[in-house]
Amino acid sequence: MLDLHCHLLPGIDDGAVDLDMALEMARMAVADGIRTVACTPHIYPGMYDNSGDGIRTAIAAFRLDLAAHDIDLQLVEGADVHLDQGLSESIRAGRIPTLAGSRYLLLEPPHHVAPPRFEETVFQLMVAGYIPVITHPERLSWIEGHYEVFQRLVKAGSWMQITAGSVTGRFGKRPQYWAERMLDEGLVHILATDAHHPRRRPPLLAEGRDAAARRVGEQEATHMVFTRPQGIVDNVEPGDLPALVQKTIPTTPPSVWRRLLGQA
Repeated sequence: MLDLHCHLLPGIDDGAVDLDMALEMARMAVADGIRTVACTPHIYPGMYDNSGDGIRTAIAAFRLDLAAHDIDLQLVEGADVHLDQGLSESIRAGRIPTLAGSRYLLLEPPHHVAPPRFEETVFQLMVAGYIPVITHPERLSWIEGHYEVFQRLVKAGSWMQITAGSVTGRFGKRPQYWAERMLDEGLVHILATDAHHPRRRPPLLAEGRDAAARRVGEQEATHMVFTRPQGIVDNVEPGDLPALVQKTIPTTPPSVWRRLLGQA
């Protein structure tokens, strides 16, 4: 398995706080069956002022630490990129790293407020030749009123990545509901851990993969944790990777999902 969203690098953002924690998380990932991890620290101007060069330097240092401790885990570069002006220019200049230097970019929307011109920003990135991979839409507090935005983005060619722990209920009922709905509707390209901590946010992908397989089948679950992630690392064109199986499912009325989430 490949994990394309992990805050593994020590002391660089809100993930692993030091080398010991980073090594513990790396060992957990290997034990879970993960063989490649994209190190994706936040790039959030004013809060996490990471850059492509800084991330690549940190990855090179951590590779040496992994080798010194006999941990067989491959690392590739990336970043959890927040919305900002001039994203395309920053990518071309190398200030913002894409996943493994490919055309695919992790894009993290704000958690609590639907951003203005979000779709426009995504479309601009696609016009510039990049494939935005929207991270954990199922965990956004505003998904209830804007679910159709994510449906439209998938149809337009953007990719969706949900968190393994959302499918298993680690983040609560609401993210699990939206994760399962997106899986059922054929809107999910990738499953990843978004790991931050060995206990609170562990790098566990297998349990989420198994839970997803019960909804979408073994083959599609494998595509989510191996085939498409490997295609990203290899910079394969989206059209040459397994396509989503789009499904038409009646929209669930708000009163119904509130009841499902125990809010009625």
